Amino acid sequence: MATDPAAAGSQAGPAALTPISADATPANLPPADGGDPARLTGEAVYERLRQMIVRLDLVPGAVIDRAALQARFGVSSTPLRDALLRLAREGLVDIVPQSATRVSLIDLAAVRQAQVLRRAVEQEAVRLLAGAAERDFVPELQLALAAQLDRAEAGDVAGFAALDDAFHRRLLVLAGAPDLFDVVRRHSGQIDRIRQLQRPVAGRMREVVRDHGRILKSIAAGNPDKAQARMRDHLTGALAPVHTLQAEHPQYFRG
Repeated sequence: MATDPAAAGSQAGPAALTPISADATPANLPPADGGDPARLTGEAVYERLRQMIVRLDLVPGAVIDRAALQARFGVSSTPLRDALLRLAREGLVDIVPQSATRVSLIDLAAVRQAQVLRRAVEQEAVRLLAGAAERDFVPELQLALAAQLDRAEAGDVAGFAALDDAFHRRLLVLAGAPDLFDVVRRHSGQIDRIRQLQRPVAGRMREVVRDHGRILKSIAAGNPDKAQARMRDHLTGALAPVHTLQAEHPQYFRG
């Protein structure tokens, strides 16, 4: 019998349905219009570099070797420069003229501001979903939870992170607010790095699946108040150990 994600979360739906893919990122999808992939080079560089930062392949404070990245991505200096400028606007990169470009340190003030935005947007989204007249999307989200649990039990931090992000994006899409995911994402790089620091902690990924299961259970039951409260608890819990993380990794945080 399949593991029940609602005890961690929620039961998987029919096997014929396909869960959200861990590889479904803009960096490795083909062009939406079927055109020349080179047209998306700049966007792909931004997405891959951002992923390297938020997944801590490039740790806070690391010097960014532009020449090495150009060689790795097979691009000229222009798309890389443009990607770095976008990441600087998101607070993920510090560009100092005539000096080194570095991955920014985690800024707790920016974390708190991003958390206010996420809570406002995502709590309202699940409230709308729980109050919807039709909730035929629930089996799809149950499959997403089953996929998350599978990656958590496999200890696949990168795969789990992709599915975690995809789940939150899907909630906003289903709530009729797909563009808001990108708004939240632009302000959430600092939070994303804290989430990534937590994921390898024993049991943390299963806790996230459990939280997602509780949110989905409240949506499926048509209980907007409880769905909103469950999302609030989930997002608040993501920052609960931040001071412990800061003590363990002081070199990653802005003093």
